[in-house]
This record gives sequence, structure tokens and C-alpha cells, in this order.
Amino acid sequence: MKQCHNCRTNLADYVPSCPHCGVNLTVAPSGMAQPAWSGQQEKSGKATASLVCGILLCLSPFTSAAAVVLGHLALSEIKKSAGRMAGHGVAVAGLVLGYVGLVFFVPMVLIIAAIAIPNVLRARMAANEASAVGTLRTYNTAMITYASACPDLGYPASLENLGPGGKDCNHLDVLDATLAVPAPVKNGYRFYYSQTGISNGTRTQYILAADPVTPGTSGVRHFFTDQTGVIRASLGGGADANSRPLQ
Repeated sequence: MKQCHNCRTNLADYVPSCPHCGVNLTVAPSGMAQPAWSGQQEKSGKATASLVCGILLCLSPFTSAAAVVLGHLALSEIKKSAGRMAGHGVAVAGLVLGYVGLVFFVPMVLIIAAIAIPNVLRARMAANEASAVGTLRTYNTAMITYASACPDLGYPASLENLGPGGKDCNHLDVLDATLAVPAPVKNGYRFYYSQTGISNGTRTQYILAADPVTPGTSGVRHFFTDQTGVIRASLGGGADANSRPLQ
């Protein structure tokens, strides 16, 4: 038993503050710390957990981070207990192992990221380029279908004529609504359509271009096609009828 130095109430030894007057019992009236705890010490669970996580640092950087966090919490808890809690050495060991694990894992994670991220970006750009080529083929097929269905008009005046809304030459419904709009965007590429030749009121020529929305990020190559159905590509800016055809 101990006595509150403020209100003289008898209290249990482990009570950190007086429930009656609220005074902090871990500090003496003179400002000096109370004598060290003389009873049986309680082991800090956080210190033990920190050491366990530190030992398991080989599993992942997360266990090392947990060892560091738990180690600091344990040291703070032990310091505030005024000797009631034990495990200072265990917490320090967990902290050391945790920091060793972080020093080992962080450079490894950075190296892996430096290797993986460019590969992921390249794979994404390749997928976007393949999608753009596939979309141009879809457009070419829709153009032929429209010209066959509307021989007096030839190719459509705009991409909207290929979209849903009817079964006539104004809206032939051969493309879905996402592609039958001016300058549509799909998978990182923007598509442009225009007619380039009219004979006796019939549109006989057209061009379609596909350019990456963000060159170097959403795609690298630029694509072009026209009424011939040949798809061409260029790395040095917009593609045209003189660009190299795809194999």
C-alpha cells in the first residue's frame, strides 16, 4: 500500500494517480520521480511483439515496420510505468531488428519498382496500340457496310451516321455509341475521321487517324487508314498515307 501525498488517501501500490484528488503519484511533491517499483514487474506485450516481428523480418517489410512501431510504443509504455513494466531490452532488440529489416527491404523494393514500373507501362502502351489497330479495323468494316447500304451517299459524312438511333443512312447502327461520336477516345487513343473525295455527290474517299492521347504514356505509335483498308503506323508524329503499313 502507498499513501497519496496530497490527500493522504491509502491506495494500492500500482495506482498511477489518485482517484480522489487526481494528483499524479509517479512524481513526488519536490518534482523528483517516485522510488522505483518494488513489486513484481509486468512484461510488456508490445516489447515481445516487436521482437517477434523483428525476428520475422524475412517475411516482408511490413513485419519490420511493425517491429519498429511496436518497439517505440513499448519503450514509451515502459518509461511511463515507473518500473512497473519490464521488457526494455526486448523492445530495443525488436527495434534494432526492425530497422535492419527496413534497411534491407526498402532498397530492394525500390529496385523492383524501378524494373517493374517501366515494364508495366510498356505493356500498357502495347495493349493500347493493339486496341487502336483493332478499332481502326472495326471502323473500316463499318465504312464498307455503310457504303453498301447507302450507295448514293458512299461513305458516311460523320461517325455519328454509323451509330445507333435507327436503321437508315442517318444512323445505320453498325457501331456502338462510344465510337459513333466526333473524335472518340478509347484505351488511350483518340480517333479522327474526315472525307477527302466526292464524285458526283458520292463520298468516295475517307481517312481515319488514331493518335495517343498522351504520347509516350498512353501509346507511342500513331496510326492511319483510309478507303484502301491498309493500316499504317508512324513513330515520328501523325501517320499518313506515306507511312509504313503494318505487317
